[in-house]
Amino acid sequence: MNARDMNAPVARVAAIDWAQASSDLDEQGSAVIPGLLTRAECERLAAMYASEASFRSRVVMERHGFGRGEYKYFAYPLPDLVAGLREVAYPHLAPIANRWNEVMGIDVRFPSRHADFIARCHAAGQTKPTPLLLQYRAEDYNCLHQDLYGEHVFPLQVVILLSEPGRDFTGGEFVMTEQRPRMQSRPMVLPLRQGDAAVIAVHHRPVQGTRGVYRVNLRHGVSRVLSGNRHTAGIIFHDAA
Repeated sequence: MNARDMNAPVARVAAIDWAQASSDLDEQGSAVIPGLLTRAECERLAAMYASEASFRSRVVMERHGFGRGEYKYFAYPLPDLVAGLREVAYPHLAPIANRWNEVMGIDVRFPSRHADFIARCHAAGQTKPTPLLLQYRAEDYNCLHQDLYGEHVFPLQVVILLSEPGRDFTGGEFVMTEQRPRMQSRPMVLPLRQGDAAVIAVHHRPVQGTRGVYRVNLRHGVSRVLSGNRHTAGIIFHDAA
């Protein structure tokens, strides 16, 4: 994908109602962004999974107790679409991340440019790119987890569904749980169509309680795929050690 092809996705990121997304993230730890990518863009990105050229490693989930299915981490240089989305979405998310850390009493603050944050990661030895493609077939699923790869963690990430429910696969819902202190966990299902994105909390988020702000932990995963093939892209903003 060349620079001209990136103009449309970049424009779509700029057109997102980020005030509403911020409100949704504050309320539930997630925000659904409809139509971030077109069908053609989704299919081009998903088709990359069949090649090894763009990736640094492949993980078979069942071998590690992560679920069933597999995923591949992109290598640097990232594909233009992935790198572009990472770069242009980050400045909209950094103010939310900084606000969350402030109210949770966490000293870490994030710079306004993604390149500056990546430089911080690399200086700490976190040099491996983390954006990834995931592939699921019938009976595959992804256990609830958090994408934490080192000391430096950006608290938000973007998940993009590249396949169409009901046409390409059945089952395979994107799910999240919120673990609240002294309460049972709250389950959430995010209804995504092909090209839709979900901005989600990586680890925890602040919640206003009767005695002040407290942290709730969030995890995400994918329910069992009943039929077909399901591909997802994950845009994670910190790199791995």
